[in-house]
Amino acid sequence: MTAVEEPKLAEESSATGVTEKPAKQPKTTKAKLLDAARWIAIAVVIFFAVRSLVVNWDEFWLTLKGIAWQSSVLSLVALVASIAVSTYGWQAVIDHLGKPIGYARGAQICLVGQLGKYVPGSVWAYLLQMELGKKAGLARVRIFTGSLIHFGVGVVAALALSLLAMPAVFANSPNAWWLLIGLPLGLAALHPKILTWGTSLVLKILRRPPLQRPLGYRVVGKVFGACVGAYVLQGVHLWLLANSVGAPGIGGFILCVGAMAIAMTAGTFAFILPSGAGVREVVMVAVLTATAITGPQALAFALASRVMFTVADLLTAGGAALTARIQARRAAA
Repeated sequence: MTAVEEPKLAEESSATGVTEKPAKQPKTTKAKLLDAARWIAIAVVIFFAVRSLVVNWDEFWLTLKGIAWQSSVLSLVALVASIAVSTYGWQAVIDHLGKPIGYARGAQICLVGQLGKYVPGSVWAYLLQMELGKKAGLARVRIFTGSLIHFGVGVVAALALSLLAMPAVFANSPNAWWLLIGLPLGLAALHPKILTWGTSLVLKILRRPPLQRPLGYRVVGKVFGACVGAYVLQGVHLWLLANSVGAPGIGGFILCVGAMAIAMTAGTFAFILPSGAGVREVVMVAVLTATAITGPQALAFALASRVMFTVADLLTAGGAALTARIQARRAAA
């Protein structure tokens, strides 16, 4: 099963008006090697994702036993929804940079590619997305540029939501003043002209052509809104877990949203670690202990959250790959 299937083109005969499929050209040796490399890359990232699931399963199951099944299911649903919303923001940028590809096709590239974050060195996620995009007929630089813009806007969205968790953050880390400095700079960088200039500058440094189409308020607003929505849903996920043993209330919910925004961004910057392992948990525990939750409980929820993230990633990536397979069979029929 391939993650992303190449669209099959049809030729229409002007004489008969009958649509005919062109003869399939044999693959070159280079194409075969690239296909093999993509298969190997996908197999490797799936291995690391499953390994992460297995390693943390005992702690996860022990924590899950003390949580109502309704809270566990809803928490997982919130995570799946957050991934879907985040993917929409990524696809919106990709559509802006060229011929629109639509959500389904974009999800096949984004969701399967993001499994690369489970391999030590989160850069693998971006490399895999570029290769899957190339397989789908999109330029690698287009996928890289879209991911770069999505990441930058996501960081600013996280900084904005981090204000919700500031009391707990400063209580545990007095050196977190950099959040207050980074937010105004980040918001200013979201101006379409500044964001376009900054993206083109990065592309120039990497010896790639600048943006051919400047970014506008519409696309930046879509991406920012999607990132905020994804973080809020992730906060719902954590709040549902915490609410199962206490009563964090609306104040606890606000803290959970801010905690997830900070934790996910901190984990992304810890690119050496697979999926930000350890960094996210430290932030979650620091914020959760600011509520009525004890340290051991907070650590258990953080570990449970990591496993649920892995399950949600595998479910969404598998769903996207299965959709691609079904579409390919229909096209072949």
